[in-house]
Amino acid sequence: MPEGDTIFKTARLLHRGLEGLTVTRFESVFPALNRVDEDHPVAGRVVESVVSRGKHLLMTFSGDLILHTHMRMHGVWRLHEAREGWRRPSIVIEAGGHAAVAFNVPVAEFLTARTLARHDQLRQLGPDLLDPLFDPAGARERLRARGADPVGETLLNQQVLSGLGNVLKSEVLFVSRIDPFAVISSLADEQLDRLIVTSQRLIAMNVSEDPVRGFRSGRQTTNSLDPSARLWVYGRGGKACRSCGTRIASRKTGLDARLTYWCPRCQASDA
Repeated sequence: MPEGDTIFKTARLLHRGLEGLTVTRFESVFPALNRVDEDHPVAGRVVESVVSRGKHLLMTFSGDLILHTHMRMHGVWRLHEAREGWRRPSIVIEAGGHAAVAFNVPVAEFLTARTLARHDQLRQLGPDLLDPLFDPAGARERLRARGADPVGETLLNQQVLSGLGNVLKSEVLFVSRIDPFAVISSLADEQLDRLIVTSQRLIAMNVSEDPVRGFRSGRQTTNSLDPSARLWVYGRGGKACRSCGTRIASRKTGLDARLTYWCPRCQASDA
């Protein structure tokens, strides 16, 4: 599943490519979008902004119309030069010679400012780690409220903090030296504060400017220029810990059976 940093970069790229341009073509495979388009055409509207909220993407058009999409596991937006011939796109939006094309997007709907403010899923999102107004103290309170839950599962709960996904979850916990299976109530305030700061730092590293034109550039959490050293633990089950040499462990957890990776030595509860 694309994580918050990926959606942030997607929104930034689409915003830079489309902001202020007039839509000349709109197509989608979603009947509900097409019904709205018939009554309130998207073509002729100006793209005002494209922003992310956690793992959600919001494209705002003039005339109080907002396209809300969620990528789930395999969805992706790409920015192309306007042309024909994309293979099974979910949505195509052409403006000013550019085309924002969505593929494999499972969730798409039109909202207004009023329905956006009342949207259950969006209203329930926790604070976005990439929001300039992010409040660490408030984030700690939200974590504390989940006292009986394992910290690794809590980091994936978008109603607690929004933006982290399974890759960064494992990386954040390693860098913070916290056992993924420790319950929140067992962690000291200092540990929670370190977890929050690390989450902000690592997700920010992955939205820093880079020359790659696209949305799937590799994550890097080790501050290393060596591509093979991009990740500390994620996807490295059975390999030596980059810090202590212990074999990295992995386990499926949660309702979705997502893999958690950790170092049993560096992240021991008494470490």
